Amino acid sequence: MWKKITLGLVLATSTLALLWYMLFGLKSYQLTEQQLKYTFEYQEVNSELDFASVSDHEYAFTFSSFDGAQVNGRIKLPMTSKKQSELPIFIGLHAMGRSDNRWFSDSFKDRPTLEQTHTLANMALEAGNIVIAMDARNHGLRKDPQLTIKQIMWGMHLWGKRQPYENMIINTVKDYRVLLDLLQQHPQFNADKVKIAGYSMGGHMALLLASADHRVTQVLSIVPPHLDDKTALVAPQNYLKNAAANKIWLVSANDDKYADIKDNQALFNLLKAGNKRHIQFEGGHVLPDGYPQQLHGWF
Repeated sequence: MWKKITLGLVLATSTLALLWYMLFGLKSYQLTEQQLKYTFEYQEVNSELDFASVSDHEYAFTFSSFDGAQVNGRIKLPMTSKKQSELPIFIGLHAMGRSDNRWFSDSFKDRPTLEQTHTLANMALEAGNIVIAMDARNHGLRKDPQLTIKQIMWGMHLWGKRQPYENMIINTVKDYRVLLDLLQQHPQFNADKVKIAGYSMGGHMALLLASADHRVTQVLSIVPPHLDDKTALVAPQNYLKNAAANKIWLVSANDDKYADIKDNQALFNLLKAGNKRHIQFEGGHVLPDGYPQQLHGWF
């Protein structure tokens, strides 16, 4: 009797799992070259960068993006005697669930910046770069109480609703492109050759931004999550052939639950930059303390 009950439960569970997958499971899809070509395109924006002083050499900024969405971020200038227009620009892209603050502080709301992006920003400043960071959509000051990150991710993985996630990534990449447009309107910024670095989701978006915008000449992608064609519209492997950056470094971990060793090697193999490196660390998605010190050569 117990064997029959157990067998019945197994069959029922298997049937429900199959039914769930058929109805809601994410499935791969393909895009045409024409679709891929226009993913990150947008109409020219009639907007201005509005600046407000935060402290010496540091400013907050806001602007209206291509769809009218309000964007916020911060700019920090290095201590140097060079003209500002001669300084290279470094843009930091934060991880999922984080905000632009993580590029400027070792903690936020009493929670440490485990990804150590503040250290990377300090290294960029020491190398004479202007450091810029801004909030991604649905993050930081741009959070939407009607659509939280948790809702976006649960909706995608439980119910197959990938569009909110894909839109968040795509529109944030477009926001960065609009930012570059607006910086070019200010003679004190040299936005023709831009360095970008990102951690996790930020590393993922850094690869997409470099593929979409040839003003990006240098990329540091740190532990980007692996995406396949279940989210083809934002999967880096579908766009990397278009990246014109001459220096792209990938930083990965050998026990990262979001991208395994094989995934990371396949991603690295797709990079076309003349100066490309794959730096691998022991451990998981949160890299070991002090890892930025091994990245001095990138700056």
